Amino acid sequence: MEKMKAVIYNKKGSPDKLIYCDIDKPVPVDSQVLIKIHTVSLNAADYRSMKIGIIPKKKIFGTDIAGTIEAVGKDVSRFKPGDKVIGCLIHFGYGGLAEYVAVSEKAVVKKPESVSFDEGSTLPVAGVTALDALRNKGKIKQGDKVLIVGSAGGVGTFAVQLAKYFGAEVTGVCSTKNKEQTLALGADYAIDYTKDSFLKQGKYYDVILGINGNYPLLAYRKTLAENGKYITIGGAIPQVLKTILFGWFLSFGGKKMTISGARELNADIEILAELVEEGILKPVIEKTYPLNMAAEAMKYVSQGHSLGKVVINI
Repeated sequence: MEKMKAVIYNKKGSPDKLIYCDIDKPVPVDSQVLIKIHTVSLNAADYRSMKIGIIPKKKIFGTDIAGTIEAVGKDVSRFKPGDKVIGCLIHFGYGGLAEYVAVSEKAVVKKPESVSFDEGSTLPVAGVTALDALRNKGKIKQGDKVLIVGSAGGVGTFAVQLAKYFGAEVTGVCSTKNKEQTLALGADYAIDYTKDSFLKQGKYYDVILGINGNYPLLAYRKTLAENGKYITIGGAIPQVLKTILFGWFLSFGGKKMTISGARELNADIEILAELVEEGILKPVIEKTYPLNMAAEAMKYVSQGHSLGKVVINI
């Protein structure tokens, strides 16, 4: 059987339990497409799943991919060999850290020609999560005051740009090294949390995204304007758990506190790709690694201090 390179999780492996090796190349069946992966971007979903022991069946992490379809199953109608696509594998068994993946055609959308493979692979989880939090959970509208706590990183950099796209006044909270980038992405204000606190600004916000950090929920609530909405997106595990357990209890009056997670809506990926194509949205790619350095890339992302997306070129 034909072989391919892949990075496999091995509990006893080194370094960091991710092993670069040869495995059997997959063969698409029925409604599957075989994708030659060009790039895969890493997400918190990858390292957090690995940390808590939720391992993909095929032991290959990686959710967000961009590549070219090499073959299709007999029931595939939407794609043909040669099509360039963007895929989200988060609900299809992962598998992005490999030269090829066979996956349901429902997991992919066509990539616009002017959007690079690197850019395309950054969109599914981080981009859609930011879009969902602002548009669906936050009900963002023109003129809203939006606070993004954690304006660097994958989700944060998309959130800043999307909030401006929706016509909001945007304040980002980040470290000293990320302040200039936050402003360059379009934020109206940037608060350096190492020197100041958004809790002391005396400002109230219509939408607050809690992406990073672990601030008290009551503090967030006090910073909300009337009818404001606070949405936790990832961040520290304690923050996520507190929102799940107590967010409903603090959602009284007009103020709402909720959580937003990764989704894989193809229509939203297509919207984001169009915004990239039009030059409205610019994925921030901080680092790229080759596939054989995936363990090092995963370790870097898991430290939680990236300026933007980390992409692996295959």
